[in-house]
Amino acid sequence: MIGIIVIIVVVAIAAVVYLLGRSRGAAAKPPAPVPKTPRDPFAEQGTEGDPRTIKAGDMLDFGIERTWVRGSLRLSEGGWDWAEHFMEVEGERRWLSVEEDPDVQIVMWTGRPDLSLVPGPKTLEVEGVRYRFVERGTASYRSEGTTGLRESGGMDYADYEAPGGRHLAFERFDHGGWEASLGTDVALGSFTIYPGG
Repeated sequence: MIGIIVIIVVVAIAAVVYLLGRSRGAAAKPPAPVPKTPRDPFAEQGTEGDPRTIKAGDMLDFGIERTWVRGSLRLSEGGWDWAEHFMEVEGERRWLSVEEDPDVQIVMWTGRPDLSLVPGPKTLEVEGVRYRFVERGTASYRSEGTTGLRESGGMDYADYEAPGGRHLAFERFDHGGWEASLGTDVALGSFTIYPGG
């Protein structure tokens, strides 16, 4: 009789231990992930986005024009970093430069292969606008997406400015020839960034 009672007690203890172990295991399981609702990338977001985060694949909406970023250059010189984003614009080579110095400065550039100018003089005149020399330097670059350049390399630049937020820039990549571009300031918040993907 004592043997039967011992067996019943052992079975009861084993059942209690088993049930406690199951309840602890169930509590330790992480909750099932809540599926994300797909987001409309063209829906109003109430924000223009951070231009410092622009990357290849993003869409930029300037109100009268929407364009896609084909590729980006991440440039660095002596602790200063900035980016140039190449855009898909039919028949025209354009890009947006974004620099923090210390405020965010954005310039829309258009390539001007028709100009036979090279940097050097203190002032240069293009289409009746006189640009004055601002700075010159050498930077390293990293290429992302479609830029027409190697994955990484070096570039030289020379910058000129004119009143009214107008710019003239010269760049040469990997010891190539100088490329001239004209640019105009773009106000922060004047366009919307729709992240790619």
